[in-house]
Amino acid sequence: MNVPLEKLAYEFQDKPLLIGGVAMEYYDLRKAGADIDLVISQRDHETLAHKYPDHIKNLYGDIGICEFDFEIWNQICRFDYEELKEGAIEEPDLLVISLERLLFLKTLAIKKEKYYKDVSLLVDEILKRKYA
Repeated sequence: MNVPLEKLAYEFQDKPLLIGGVAMEYYDLRKAGADIDLVISQRDHETLAHKYPDHIKNLYGDIGICEFDFEIWNQICRFDYEELKEGAIEEPDLLVISLERLLFLKTLAIKKEKYYKDVSLLVDEILKRKYA
C-alpha cells in the first residue's frame, strides 16, 4: 500500500486515518480510485488548512483539504478523528480505519450505488472473518 504522504511536505502530529477506497483496497475488497481519503486530528487539520488555504472544500460542514491526490477531512458526517480511529490498524505512517467503522461510513452514504456495493463487500468480509 503506497500512500505518498511526503507529497504534502508536512509532518503529522497524529497519524492520519485512512478511509475510503484505499482502505477498501487495503482489505483486498476492491481497487482504489484515484484519490486518497484521510481523516486527521483537529490540530493537524488546522495547520494543513493554513498551509493549503486555496484547496479547501466545505461539504455540509465537513472541511476537506484537497491537494495532490488527497482529500483530507476534519470529520465525516460530523464524526471526527477521535471517533473514527477506534479499532484502527496501526501502520508505520498512518492508521487504517477498522472494517466496522469503514462499514459505518459507507452505510452513511449508501444512497449512492458505489457505496451500496462497498457495503455489500464489507458485510461479506466481516461475516467471512467472523465465521472463519
